[in-house]
Amino acid sequence: MTPLTLQLPEAVFAALRQTPDEFLREMRVAAAVKWYELGQISQGRAAEIAGLSRAAFIDALGRYRVSPFQCSAHDLAEELRDAD
Repeated sequence: MTPLTLQLPEAVFAALRQTPDEFLREMRVAAAVKWYELGQISQGRAAEIAGLSRAAFIDALGRYRVSPFQCSAHDLAEELRDAD
């Protein structure tokens, strides 16, 4: 892995009631969830970025209220139409 350095005000951790390590873990999950939601990365890659198993990542999607399915209503309608 490539290490990154991020400098944040100390007040951030107090406001979120998290230690720097807890904040880092949650930031990785939040970024992975958002990139997955935008369709930029696969579920497997998102789980890897988040540092979670795929099952744990799917649980995280639920906490963030993001669907585990990357399919729009339009895509679903096309699938159903093509199934006939």
